[in-house]
Amino acid sequence: MAYELKQELKLSQSLVMTPQLQLAIKLLQLSRLELVDLVRQEVQTNPVLEELTDTEGGHEAGLAAEGEKPEIDWQAYLEDQAEHRERGINFNEKEDEDFMGNVASSGGSLNEHLIWQLNLQTLSEREHAIGEFIIGNIDEDGYLRIIERGDLKDDEIERLTVEEMSRHLEVSMPEVERALAVIQQFEPVGVGSRNLRECLMIQAQNLPVRDTILEEIIRNHLERVAQKNFKAVARSLGISLDDVYEVVKIINKSLNPTPGAGFGKDESNAIVPDIYILKVGDEYVVSLNEDGMPKLKISSYYRQLIKDKGRAAEQAKGYIQEKLRSAIWLIKSVHQRQRTIFRVVECIVKFQREFLEKGLKYLKPLVLKDIASEIGVHESTVSRVTANKYVQTPRGIFELKYFFSGGLSNSSGDEVAVEYIKEKMRDIIKSEDAKNPLSDKQIVEILKNSGIVLARRTAAKYREAIGMQPSNRRKVHF
Repeated sequence: MAYELKQELKLSQSLVMTPQLQLAIKLLQLSRLELVDLVRQEVQTNPVLEELTDTEGGHEAGLAAEGEKPEIDWQAYLEDQAEHRERGINFNEKEDEDFMGNVASSGGSLNEHLIWQLNLQTLSEREHAIGEFIIGNIDEDGYLRIIERGDLKDDEIERLTVEEMSRHLEVSMPEVERALAVIQQFEPVGVGSRNLRECLMIQAQNLPVRDTILEEIIRNHLERVAQKNFKAVARSLGISLDDVYEVVKIINKSLNPTPGAGFGKDESNAIVPDIYILKVGDEYVVSLNEDGMPKLKISSYYRQLIKDKGRAAEQAKGYIQEKLRSAIWLIKSVHQRQRTIFRVVECIVKFQREFLEKGLKYLKPLVLKDIASEIGVHESTVSRVTANKYVQTPRGIFELKYFFSGGLSNSSGDEVAVEYIKEKMRDIIKSEDAKNPLSDKQIVEILKNSGIVLARRTAAKYREAIGMQPSNRRKVHF
């Protein structure tokens, strides 16, 4: 078989995203706090960008290199600064006042609390180092996470965790076990456990009165208790059903499956609305949340350097041009992001006005295509706008995606939003008799009486979506 080389011309089309478009898309899907971080990072890394003072305003552009066709006449733009000042990114430094009140504080993180207790112990330097390593691998719920659980059993998890720490620290396994035993007695009791069974067992052993039946149930029958198969537990232990109920009461009321949950986290995430919907008279007004980000401008030093015709300006022109382009792309992209969010929320208000006026029952089924067609953008743009963004309305704070849901026809032929059906199911389940919970079939019948027709399997899917267990798991036996 002979091989030969050939040359041929081929025409093809490809879609290439410009750096400007990539930046605009990236900013569009960021949450407000992420955008704040990105802009501040850009201000730190780009010497051309500066923060405006309260008395200044305007976004500014730069200068194209010689021989290039400029995207903007940057030189003329800079020379005309004094006469044409446009308003820039109108933000101020009031971020803490907006959201810090929503962040619960428990006086420090779990990690800090455990390190403080470790420092109070009389330990050698080697033991202290082991303790610090253990605490550093305890998660926010209070569990020691070193290896992936997978299909491993509890005793395998406990053994492999100690082996891994011993190998990593180059110390013996008994040394690791002794240090871990000390930390597991720290406050909150049970912290540093490697699984739920160990966590509950440590707490049970530290109760004022030891209960051998309680410890036996935790050791060998925890899965049956989770399934509420109390009769099987009673038969296995040879005790009455009432005795099992009493032990389960202790587990529910006195033992904590997440001992670290009561402590503050190292990083707290607060919901800060990206946009406000305010009612003024009979109209709803959309207002962007523009607090917390720096205003941006081009450095006056670099403006002067661009105007300078000397040697220094010529040598620096390429570098300055690149940074000026980056600066103006960022400013334009932020403004474009804000305008797009504003238009999307204005359109949501138009579609969901009845919800804002009358409540959840009047939330209309809405899909991304409806908004995209209304404002003339692609559905993917609307999807990015609504991701990780929150709006404050007269009815509370909602994620923008909350307003988008499918719908089902009720008995009168009108469409009802899925979110309303879920809320209705939540109310029904909350008001049921805990000792005789409603089955999915009974919930369907109650909804049918309200004019909402659902299949039982659909009702089960919605029940799971709102985090509700089936009736046999919701039943309270005591």
